[in-house]
Amino acid sequence: MEVIAEKVMPPDEQEIDVELEAREKKYLRGKGPNLEILKDKKHKTQLASRENLFGKSAKSAAKIEKWLLPAEAGYLETEGLEKTWRVKQTDIAKEVNLLSARNQYDIVLPDFGPYKIDFTASGRHMLAGGRKGHLALVDMMNMSLIKEIQVRETIRDVAFLHNDQFFAAAQKKYAYIYARDGTELHCLKERGKVDRLRFLKNHFLLASVNESGQLHYQDVTYGSMVASIRTGKGRTRVIEVNPYNGVVALGHSGGTVTMWKPTSQAPLVQMQCHPGPLSSVAFHPNGQLMATSGNERKIKIWDLRKFEEIQTIYGVHARTMSFSQKGLLAAGTTSFVKVLGDSTSGSSHNYSEYMSHSIVKGYQVEKVMFRPYEDVLGIGHSMGWSSILIPGAGEPNFDSWVANPFETSKQRREKEVHSLLDKLPPETIMLDPSKIGAMRPARRKAKPTRGEIEAEKEVAIEAAKSTELKKKTKGRNKPSKRTKKKKEMVENAKRTFPEQENMTARKKRRIGEDAAAELPSSLKRFARKN
Repeated sequence: MEVIAEKVMPPDEQEIDVELEAREKKYLRGKGPNLEILKDKKHKTQLASRENLFGKSAKSAAKIEKWLLPAEAGYLETEGLEKTWRVKQTDIAKEVNLLSARNQYDIVLPDFGPYKIDFTASGRHMLAGGRKGHLALVDMMNMSLIKEIQVRETIRDVAFLHNDQFFAAAQKKYAYIYARDGTELHCLKERGKVDRLRFLKNHFLLASVNESGQLHYQDVTYGSMVASIRTGKGRTRVIEVNPYNGVVALGHSGGTVTMWKPTSQAPLVQMQCHPGPLSSVAFHPNGQLMATSGNERKIKIWDLRKFEEIQTIYGVHARTMSFSQKGLLAAGTTSFVKVLGDSTSGSSHNYSEYMSHSIVKGYQVEKVMFRPYEDVLGIGHSMGWSSILIPGAGEPNFDSWVANPFETSKQRREKEVHSLLDKLPPETIMLDPSKIGAMRPARRKAKPTRGEIEAEKEVAIEAAKSTELKKKTKGRNKPSKRTKKKKEMVENAKRTFPEQENMTARKKRRIGEDAAAELPSSLKRFARKN
């Protein structure tokens, strides 16, 4: 007699197993089919193998969430009648750890402001550009200054390229590209006086808008100008890139938002968003929401799937806006910064005030931007730049294949090569990138009516009659020859429009004769006679 003892797991492993089962339920695809009632063995085997595959994928997803995604998103929780927007930065600093507390600071540089800021995709490095010509590259993890230079010119905007090794600055006359060590690499003279810069990382395109309202796209891999578009809407300083599809949005003084791609000289979309000039535009990371603000102290949230307004927030005149990775919306105006949070879950959106921060009175906010993978909001203002903590803003777990804050120089080189190999052509920029690779349905050309054919025929004949013939040498320029040539041109024009009825009758007659000829002699008497 064989006795099999039950395997008893240690308490720690039992807790892990229960936790994995709970996580696994999130990834299961609903209730499986009842295989007992199936009579077809082949169908039953196929469904059983598919359910087994679904179970394995759910288990692997639960293990990845447990072991590879250990960090959880931060949040701000209040009790009773307390409001989250009443919580100050000093209160948050007392509750967080030392590493998080380091992200609260103010850099005061009154002689070079106001400052524009930009972060790399990994959030490791920050670029700050002062209006008076100061450029600074900062390592945010070590809180150390990598390089600072004084260009002795006005700086209107700054932007990182594909990594922290290169960055662009819009200066007094031209835009320039610099290396990490401050070396000037290129002077982009074709763009004119550039006001704003944005970089499309998947396409390696540097987009800019100049003081004349012209939109330029330049490929930074080989330096050629991909497109130069005259918007026809006048000067604008509002530009933003949709991270989902690479479409560039411009905000104009008439209250309209236009969306562009480099392969079209006409806007893809033109929306009337505000009655007056726009002050800023921001896109949600999923590309489905757009926030716009105008001078009438309103922020509007738009659903880009239907191009309709879903919410209006009153009383906020936002000069600059930015969405976080988790969907929080920061709006900066004068000396105040408001952070709006989505209080609903699912497809509906309802943004309300989540946090607020007041910088020193008299400072003017120039640019707000969330730092990726951190609960940090960077603020560029007239007296330098600041950093504050916004719990729940950043994605808690990073993907090292997408953006790695801890990457080595070798990993950076490998990633640069792979990103160049995966570079998307400008033609892939469109409103719905899911259409790429799909089959376009065949469209049957509508058959023209008899009246349309007659009208086209008359137009062709008139064009043939009005054609001026070349004057030829003596003997070849007689009136009779010219008249004969005109008649030939008219006849040729008529031949391109054969009579439809005669053609169909001839075709039917030919088909009937061929069919009768092919019939055997015993069946020819049944063939239709004309």
